[in-house]
Amino acid sequence: MSIRPTGRLAPTPGGHDLVLTRTYRAPIEDVWASVTESERTARWFGPWEGDAGPGRTIRVRMSYEEGQPWSDYTVDTCEPPRHLALRTVDEYGSWHLEVTLTERDGQTELVFIHHLDSTAQIPEVGPGWEYYLDALGASRTDTRRPDFDDYYPALRDYYTNLTD
Repeated sequence: MSIRPTGRLAPTPGGHDLVLTRTYRAPIEDVWASVTESERTARWFGPWEGDAGPGRTIRVRMSYEEGQPWSDYTVDTCEPPRHLALRTVDEYGSWHLEVTLTERDGQTELVFIHHLDSTAQIPEVGPGWEYYLDALGASRTDTRRPDFDDYYPALRDYYTNLTD
């Protein structure tokens, strides 16, 4: 299976943003639920637990990663149903992530941004986010979950070339 990469790299004052966009034929509230309700995030990323809200920390289990680790995420912004910003720190560094939703003509556009301090890991994280966002799409249509092997290493060169 051939996957078409969609990510783009945008320079920022603090580094770069990796930006990926998806569009769904669904109301904004339904897409918002897919990215914020634990039962629904469990279908494509992993469940979460805790008392969510700006300035609070939740625990997220990465269901589709080796060992299914739990990670702490701080909720920086939560403005239903349009904007969510989270951050976490793990052995690979600091992760600052944002999702912005916009509804037009019965479709909701999801813009995912990974704020990067460095582009060193983009050849690995780019394919990973493509996979997870396609898994989100599959979870919304009850279709088969994508296979990560179709994304990595197949998309590695595309993301490596973004940093040139």
